[in-house]
Amino acid sequence: MNTSTTPTSPEASAGDPGPAVLSAVPAPLPVTGESEVPRYAPQWLRLREPADAAARAHDLLDPLRVRLANRPGRGTGLVVHDLGCGTGSMGRWLAPLLDGAQHWVLHDRDPYLLHFATVGAPRAAADGSPVTVATQRGDIGRLTPDALTGASLVTASALLDVLTTEEISTLAAACAGAGCPALLTLSVAGRVELTPAHPMDEEIQEAFNAHQRRGELLGPDAVDAAREAFGRLGATVLTQPSSWVLGPEQAELTEEWLRGWVGAAVEQQPGLAARADTYLHDRLAACAAGELRVVVHHDDLLVLPRPTGDSG
Repeated sequence: MNTSTTPTSPEASAGDPGPAVLSAVPAPLPVTGESEVPRYAPQWLRLREPADAAARAHDLLDPLRVRLANRPGRGTGLVVHDLGCGTGSMGRWLAPLLDGAQHWVLHDRDPYLLHFATVGAPRAAADGSPVTVATQRGDIGRLTPDALTGASLVTASALLDVLTTEEISTLAAACAGAGCPALLTLSVAGRVELTPAHPMDEEIQEAFNAHQRRGELLGPDAVDAAREAFGRLGATVLTQPSSWVLGPEQAELTEEWLRGWVGAAVEQQPGLAARADTYLHDRLAACAAGELRVVVHHDDLLVLPRPTGDSG
């Protein structure tokens, strides 16, 4: 879940994913008859899903499994709340990596994406146990502990960087109130490496990062803000890198990411437009020729709350 600079219509998106904007961000689509509910192109979410799966930090899974194996009520199945679920890529990645029966509660503001997430949900855990899903439409920025009652785990993907400090504090309080761990993946780190280098790379990156921080959004500062918010509540926060590594095999994704990355930079700094147009043309040509390599840095966080009964 992220923001975008260039909206596309639902009709246009049926055959064209539209420009992606942000390191892990779909383009929002206007929703007829439903005010203030951004819609994100499922085509973009599908395009990025393999890169997300490859990037997520597998090293965080072992400590997560240990915590889940020792949770209260561990004899029952897992209840996983996936916040800002989009088309459900987190569930498709994680559910088959965990043992035991699982019930996923998919949260999103967009009923259009909740439909895709339900249809594409996994059916079996790592050991063949059943996986079921339910949906919950709502604004995750206004979560209360009650919303997560009974949760064994909270997950989210590409979410933290589009929240404000207040919303991250709300999320931390909700997870702490539920007493469950949280796996929060693919938060933008504000660093991009392109090979071969270009003189405008850093200028575009700085403008893009400023766009990420527009208004009260945290953008690349979200990981530090989350560490602080969860830490204040006594949780241990483990962090691992989860970078996209894009080469010729990911040319389609790289092309859409480039258009969005440059587009957001120009929206933030319109004076870049003329030079950025040439820059984008050159970068797209290198991508089409199989000559461009891109590393988009993200971070994954595993939040482990203080065990129940630990007053220390």
